[in-house]
Amino acid sequence: MAINIPRGKTDPIIDKVIEALEDYQKDHPQAEIDLYRQNSVSIRIRVIDEELDGLTKPERSQLIWKYLDKLSEDEQGDLSTIILLTPGETQKSLANFEFEDPIPSEL
Repeated sequence: MAINIPRGKTDPIIDKVIEALEDYQKDHPQAEIDLYRQNSVSIRIRVIDEELDGLTKPERSQLIWKYLDKLSEDEQGDLSTIILLTPGETQKSLANFEFEDPIPSEL
């Protein structure tokens, strides 16, 4: 599956984040990955992956950061939200609802 940018445009930092997430995508081909820039200093990422089932929140975080650690400190500084869900969790996740229909940012 491709990595999607559901709103907005790409930029150099988003391109770097996509590069890092492409490695996750190779290791988890069924994962759905979306990201977008919320504002000038905030990138939101959502990963929906059946392989996250049974993992705790810290385990999920460790898994994704194995890939995002490739980013520079400045690039990581723009990551404001990382949502890690199984397909079954998407309908009850408040974070997923906010990702789907974000409140506009003032920045």
